Amino acid sequence: MNDAEALVSIGTFARRVGLTPSALRFYDDCGVLRPARVDATTGYRYYAPDQEPRAVLVRRLREAGLPLVDASVVLDGDREEARAVLTAHARRTRDTAAAAQAAIDGLLRDLSGAGNAAMARVGGAELAGAVRQVVPSAARGAVREEFPVLGCVLVELTGQEVRLVATDRYRLAVRALRPSAVTGGAHGLLADAGTMKEIASWAMRLPEVAIEVDGRGARVHGDGEERPLPAVDGTFPDYRIVLDDLPAARHRLIVDRDALRTALADHDDGPVLLRTDERDRLVLGRAAAEVPSICTGPPLRIAFDPGVLLPAVEASVGPDVLLEISSTLRPVVVRSADQGSFTTLVMPVLQEEER
Repeated sequence: MNDAEALVSIGTFARRVGLTPSALRFYDDCGVLRPARVDATTGYRYYAPDQEPRAVLVRRLREAGLPLVDASVVLDGDREEARAVLTAHARRTRDTAAAAQAAIDGLLRDLSGAGNAAMARVGGAELAGAVRQVVPSAARGAVREEFPVLGCVLVELTGQEVRLVATDRYRLAVRALRPSAVTGGAHGLLADAGTMKEIASWAMRLPEVAIEVDGRGARVHGDGEERPLPAVDGTFPDYRIVLDDLPAARHRLIVDRDALRTALADHDDGPVLLRTDERDRLVLGRAAAEVPSICTGPPLRIAFDPGVLLPAVEASVGPDVLLEISSTLRPVVVRSADQGSFTTLVMPVLQEEER
């Protein structure tokens, strides 16, 4: 058997090592786990059997919640460096778990005082999480008053997935859900962002909910209860045009999400500048605070409104966030390794010398 015959497809390799194909694509983008071969014509990725141990180690590190910045040390550093990273992560994990347990205990104490129809079933917690991710990108205040449809969430039943979309012109959030069951054709409706938040709070405790659309309107029901989903009149912007028009990324920044979130939250002096220095480190703001990251691409200087970028970072999941940047004037893709079904676009702002 020659080397080409020994290679397996990304789907087969994913099943063998317990990772999803989307995670393997992300690890390829990050340089953590490159495929053995990429077909130049189709772009299909192929993996070799001797890559399985590294892939399994990546999976175990991610299951332990280790950021990729630290995981790379365990994967490619020496034993002492790996031991130090894992020990520090274990300590942080214990501290986080203790804080979460204390918060939950407090909450528990407080709680003690038709023909053209379509239906899709999704997990209640999954729907609630999707709403939490996209609603921050819906318009508020003056923008919502001027453009009421931007204060809504677009709910699409495509026949294969449920898609939630929101935008305020500066951000665009898209989350796709895979239903456990689906009937009927494609439907789309606009729902008020506040209504979606109320439904999310109700659905969170249910194992499964059904989204139904028919001649009588739309509703969400589960566990014997039903909540109406009133449609809002209006035409939502065609977000697919924006997604389809995205150029290839020139820069990829894999950033510790908590560190970036903290740095953005602490910045209170206008636009925040992100730049990579001569050692491919990511530094933020005038104080040049270093943020743990893995940076690829040419030198970079890009500015954001922290009030726009921070909610996109907070809406991501997992310990890392990936910023894919094509230019300082085009939308920046913000996504995470742990959920390829969620995408946020954030517009940068002009830097001072460009104003």
